[in-house]
Amino acid sequence: MEVSSQHLLSNEYTEVYRRLPLKLQLAYGVGHVLNDVCASMWFTYLLVFFHLVLQFNNWQAGFMLLVGQVADAVSTPFVGFHSDQSDNFWLCRYGRRKTWHLVGTVCVVVTFPFIFSPCIGCKDSHQWAQIFYYCVFITIFQFGWASVQISHLSLIPELTPNEHDRTKLTAIRYCFTVVSNLLVYVITWGILHISSGEESKIGPGDAPKFQHVVWTGLTLGIFCSVIFHVFVKEEGASGSNDVRGTSLRTPIADILRSVEVYQVAVVYMSTRLFVNLTQVFIPLYLHETLDMAASALALIPLIMFIGSFITSMTIEKLNRCLGRKLSYILGVIMGVAACIWIKCGSNDELKSSQIYIIAVLIGSGGSITLVTSLGITADLIGDKTSSGAFVYGIMSFTDKLANGIAVVIIQDLHKDSSNTGYYRDVLTYVCGGSALLGALAVISFLKKVRGDPLGYENVPNYNSINADVLSVATEDIQPSLIS
Repeated sequence: MEVSSQHLLSNEYTEVYRRLPLKLQLAYGVGHVLNDVCASMWFTYLLVFFHLVLQFNNWQAGFMLLVGQVADAVSTPFVGFHSDQSDNFWLCRYGRRKTWHLVGTVCVVVTFPFIFSPCIGCKDSHQWAQIFYYCVFITIFQFGWASVQISHLSLIPELTPNEHDRTKLTAIRYCFTVVSNLLVYVITWGILHISSGEESKIGPGDAPKFQHVVWTGLTLGIFCSVIFHVFVKEEGASGSNDVRGTSLRTPIADILRSVEVYQVAVVYMSTRLFVNLTQVFIPLYLHETLDMAASALALIPLIMFIGSFITSMTIEKLNRCLGRKLSYILGVIMGVAACIWIKCGSNDELKSSQIYIIAVLIGSGGSITLVTSLGITADLIGDKTSSGAFVYGIMSFTDKLANGIAVVIIQDLHKDSSNTGYYRDVLTYVCGGSALLGALAVISFLKKVRGDPLGYENVPNYNSINADVLSVATEDIQPSLIS
């Protein structure tokens, strides 16, 4: 098979390299499907399941989600730091990133089914005993989820040094995220629609239906994880160099002193707040504000992710043509427009047709901003991937903590069940405000002409196991933060 080559220019640095094979790109993309399936269930249906099916009150359901988000937030920098280490332990010879991916996969598969099941052997126990039961499984699950997420993300800068190839890998990864979500919503819609009827609403008798969805998704996720581990190769513990051979790791103190790290963290956190909070509260908005049937709680998110999937296939070209900043701002405009529409539209018109257009806008805007924010994070890491997982861990820490705190506060403030417009206001002001915050953070970036934002010293000695280098010439490498 003919493999195309491309010149990578970075000031006085020129490299000729082979593009990543399509097989490798696809194998990498499916490596996060298990996480995507679980995240779809977690963000879209956890509050629905705990509140409407298991009959926990709003605050208790929000508290358990917060426990998961805090566990995830604490786990991400921990996993990121240790994933960057080059240990000689026998299991780490499998690959420092893939080892954490494998450990995380086992944790997710073992614990996630218990979260979407009635309390085994304790159905009649006190509610706080049941909450403790669920929190144990949630904590282990979130540690596993963080391990898979951080190890998978940190492979992007290691697989290729090229900015546009990294964007392509991120877009492929997001395509599979969208496909995973689509599958979850199609299965959920089919189960709820066929077994519950057109007008039936979610209730305590629907627990077995959620278990069917979970096991179907887990089966797919396990299969995709096997493909990832078979076809994506990674150097073992002895291969501690960066993608271009940099052998020195940036001290954590230097990373934490970098202003750009916090700017990117605000962008990533804001993006995740918009994407995740819309995913969490759209079902509750449909159930409580628009009073729609149970099947709509799967159909509308399904439409959101169809719009997201279609848009994700254009993001690489969008980033090439407009650059990171303008691409991100375009996504924000689409998301904010949807939030304003939710606030201004009448319930009858929204239920009849407008909610479907709004779903497409939210999905498309979220797709553009999320993929672009991940591209910005990869730009921050640049060529120097030795601390890449820790940087991704910092980004994820801010995201998980902010999401968990936001959800528990929103749920705690919802004490008046007669206020049916509550979730409409949440989607308008909280989600719309998060998108605007991300846009302001992106605008705040100044073009760096020279100098590495993380302060690495470069040691040229490039080697790669996934794409052959034809020739390399290095002199004064100076990567920029944002294109």
